[in-house]
Amino acid sequence: MAARHLVIVNPAAGGGRARKVLPELEAALRAGGLDYRLVLTTSLDHGREQALQAAAAGEIPVVMSGDGLIGQIGGALAGGDAPMGLIPGGRGNDLARVLGIPTEIPGAVDLLAAAPTRAIDVGEVNGRRFLGIASCGFDSEANRIANQTRLLKGNLVYLYAALRALAAWKPARFELVLDGDPRVFTGYSVAAANNKAFGGGMFIAPDAELDDGRLDVVCVSEVAKLRYLANLPKVFKGRHVDNEEVTVSRAAEVTISADRPFAVYADGDHLADLPATIRVLPRALTVIAPPG
Repeated sequence: MAARHLVIVNPAAGGGRARKVLPELEAALRAGGLDYRLVLTTSLDHGREQALQAAAAGEIPVVMSGDGLIGQIGGALAGGDAPMGLIPGGRGNDLARVLGIPTEIPGAVDLLAAAPTRAIDVGEVNGRRFLGIASCGFDSEANRIANQTRLLKGNLVYLYAALRALAAWKPARFELVLDGDPRVFTGYSVAAANNKAFGGGMFIAPDAELDDGRLDVVCVSEVAKLRYLANLPKVFKGRHVDNEEVTVSRAAEVTISADRPFAVYADGDHLADLPATIRVLPRALTVIAPPG
């Protein structure tokens, strides 16, 4: 007998788009012959609890949301036997993009029905789990602004946030320890990447792999604001890593501190504050996705 799916929907995802497409989602699930029940989340904690209860009951948790709820539910399910399904429903959908999950509902449901799986790494920052990219510094400021912005949609949110953050930015001094190797630099940001992309298709770590047991640690050193601004479009192609102010290292664990307070954002949410230790749980989560 086929397993039942618990479809966990964040109705606020995508600026409310997830709620609007519920009829299309349920029609696709019925057309695909999937046995399912559906729940609308009221908070991140509620979503995690529902997913864990479903997994314990032998159901397959499926998340329709943005990367924030997906990351929190994926972190909760890490280390267990239940796979997690994804239906892109947010503004960025960066994990689904890199995993090759269709952005349209019918295609995503067809993938659920076919049920191919792969194991991916899970990140952890000060004990809180994430699936994508944990970043701080300039990225913290831009992420905060993006989360507070309601009138703009899609990638425009992240471009607007970056411009706002850049106008007020002052360089920071960062101290890192990568697998025991200390480093210091002054500049813009540090990103510890499990996934390649964040911010709605910005390939900040173009060579990062979801299943290699390592974080790609991307550091952007001090450079003139006009040069930084001119190079922003390169991030959507991953070509910024060729610039001399950008360095990429790999580590299973990195600790980060700075000369002033910064939040650490991951999967679009504020998960911790500096100082922070970020590490990898290798292949700790099974997801329904095309083979890597």
